[in-house]
Amino acid sequence: MPRELIVEADGGSRGNPGPAGYGAVVLDPASGEALAEAAEYIGTATNNVAEYKGLLAGLRAARALDPEATVHVRMDSKLVVEQMSGRWQIKHPDMKPLAAEAAAVFPSGRVSYEWIPRARNKHADRLANEAMDAGRDGRQWEPRDSRAALAAADTKAVEPADAAPAAPPAGWAAPDLGVPATLVLLRHGETALTPQKRFSGSGGTDPELSAAGRRQAEASAAALAARGTVQAVVSSPLRRCRETAGTIADRLGLDVRVEEGLRETDFGAWEGLTFAEVRERYPDDLDAWLGSAKAAPTGGGESFAAVARRVAAARDKLLARYAGKTVLVVTHVTPIKTLVRLALGAPPDSLFRMELSAASLSAVAYYADGNASVRLFNETSHLR
Repeated sequence: MPRELIVEADGGSRGNPGPAGYGAVVLDPASGEALAEAAEYIGTATNNVAEYKGLLAGLRAARALDPEATVHVRMDSKLVVEQMSGRWQIKHPDMKPLAAEAAAVFPSGRVSYEWIPRARNKHADRLANEAMDAGRDGRQWEPRDSRAALAAADTKAVEPADAAPAAPPAGWAAPDLGVPATLVLLRHGETALTPQKRFSGSGGTDPELSAAGRRQAEASAAALAARGTVQAVVSSPLRRCRETAGTIADRLGLDVRVEEGLRETDFGAWEGLTFAEVRERYPDDLDAWLGSAKAAPTGGGESFAAVARRVAAARDKLLARYAGKTVLVVTHVTPIKTLVRLALGAPPDSLFRMELSAASLSAVAYYADGNASVRLFNETSHLR
């Protein structure tokens, strides 16, 4: 009877795309013992590419242990699990060759896949972060004894009094990284469409601020002037953002720089409609949109995946231009949620789990090592 092995794999990217790495562990299904580990820093890549590379490394490690084994793969990447199980198509050009390589490691039918929550994939996640930390420090990841590592995780270590302080965990800024670039994210003030909760993107009528929206812009300007930390103002090209940004820039004595990549999603034929109206007219298209970041609104609209790519590009331009500075970015619901999602490394469907009010403030700090820290989200106290 063939030997059974479990592979747990993970990958991560601090920026998506950004500094990336993967981790994989081969486990004995009876004892849970870690039989082999693999991890590597792979340079700049996306989360999905890193996850596929982690899968490939885990399968190769299992084959090295026993080429006749049957393997059960457990990952917290729904995308990889569904694509490798044959239920989802693989369209992205960066992932097709990696998926083909992974499928060729063992004969067809000898590998099965299971999605598990992130909390159950801690070993592979730790290895991926160790690899990314090593890449950040300019060194190679080195394996350590798995059983000792697991035992150490359950034992409170006692350090000598003169021990050097431990390095900060991933996601926390080391003291020598300098001042981060901070993007203060302001959603524009209300338009006539905002209280009606109508789709209002970059393909509609480009509405102006309402009277309520102008009051919100003034309140935001007063609050930001009182804080006195904003050093530059950048705006989406759409009118409601330029008006909001102009009010604040005038108060701060700054100019407004327009960044095209910060515009709102193009909602196609849904522009100006309520959610209920879209549900009634385009039920199948709406279900597809809610189910996949790659699905676009009816009539040539823009998918959330496409928005994420241009928003990430705009973010990178801002970080290069305003290194170490605090920048007010006046934009829309989707770009702000996307920047927060990317900073957290959260999945695309997390966009539907965030509430973002008109003229609300959020903030993300970006450090020199590629890490990001969400410091504020949907703050509206300045409007009350």
